[in-house]
Amino acid sequence: MRGRFRTARPRARGVHLAGWLFADMLLVLALVAMGDQGDPVAAERAAAAEPTATPSASATAGPGSTPTPTGPRGVEHDPVTVDVGGDASDTAGLTAQIRAATERYTGRQAAVVLTFGSNRDPGLGQAYAHAVNGLLAQARPEMFRGTTTRDFISLADNPRHASLEIYFYTG
Repeated sequence: MRGRFRTARPRARGVHLAGWLFADMLLVLALVAMGDQGDPVAAERAAAAEPTATPSASATAGPGSTPTPTGPRGVEHDPVTVDVGGDASDTAGLTAQIRAATERYTGRQAAVVLTFGSNRDPGLGQAYAHAVNGLLAQARPEMFRGTTTRDFISLADNPRHASLEIYFYTG
């Protein structure tokens, strides 16, 4: 007889998950908002490195003048590819090849250089790439000062050859 007094009430399924769904969506919105912000440490460094503009200097800027960009420099998306080859012990020859291949980029500064040393033996290919990267500062000190370099291998059967992917700073 106990069952006769019970009312059949439909249970709402999933209602208890509404709070978690709201919390997850709020977390996603917070992450998107934080990801949209710039790097405050880099902006402070850039602001400290640049002298502040005087009122007279900003007053002389004409209506058609281009504003000077502020903040940290960027890195170009597309690399410049340069090929060098020769015996690793011929440092003068490799340095001259690097200098000649980068001649048209004089005045620019490289941010990252990825060097792929060709050899079927991975150790020898990476060692050749390392040797070539060691000559960059000799070839063009103003271009490769403070540049991050990485040594990679190319399994192409072309020993004593390296392909350099140079990523320059923008502007």
